[in-house]
Amino acid sequence: MAEGIDLNDIKKRMQGAITAFQKDLAGLRTGRASAAILEPVMVDAYGQKMPINQVSNVSAPEPKLITVNIWDKSMVGPVDKAIREAGLGLNPVIDGQNLRIPLPDLNEERRRELVRVAKGYAEDAKVAVRHVRRDAMETLKKAEKDKEIGQDDARASSDKVEKLTGEMVSEIDSVLDVKETEIMQV
Repeated sequence: MAEGIDLNDIKKRMQGAITAFQKDLAGLRTGRASAAILEPVMVDAYGQKMPINQVSNVSAPEPKLITVNIWDKSMVGPVDKAIREAGLGLNPVIDGQNLRIPLPDLNEERRRELVRVAKGYAEDAKVAVRHVRRDAMETLKKAEKDKEIGQDDARASSDKVEKLTGEMVSEIDSVLDVKETEIMQV
């Protein structure tokens, strides 16, 4: 804190934005099945909304199939309904206490739409990183104004924050490129 800001704290906050971005991307459908696709699905269970993973076990045993093993037989209907209404374009097949969800092939238009969504997530992550940068810069300006640090220290710390911001934005771009390639792969 001698330089006016804690760079480790800033890096941790920026890294949090990247982690949230990666979690968002995990929920995007690619050409292969992933249990993460169903993470945003909320089920009306026992009088409240619950994540699907709290009433069932979700897995992807095959590249084009997701299975949902529901623990309570009375929850089969609500889980089926929640998946259908989640806007994921998935149609579960009920098999006793299990749901089999075959993943149809993505057409070119849907792939491009998913890439646009991924780019939106990336932009949100970049905005979050820039907010952390702005907060750090405001802290530096205040510390300099209050004579807690000198002008040279403020400038040096400011340069470090800018460099860190650039690194984090580059990391977001590289994660996006990997996901975009994964989505467009036929």
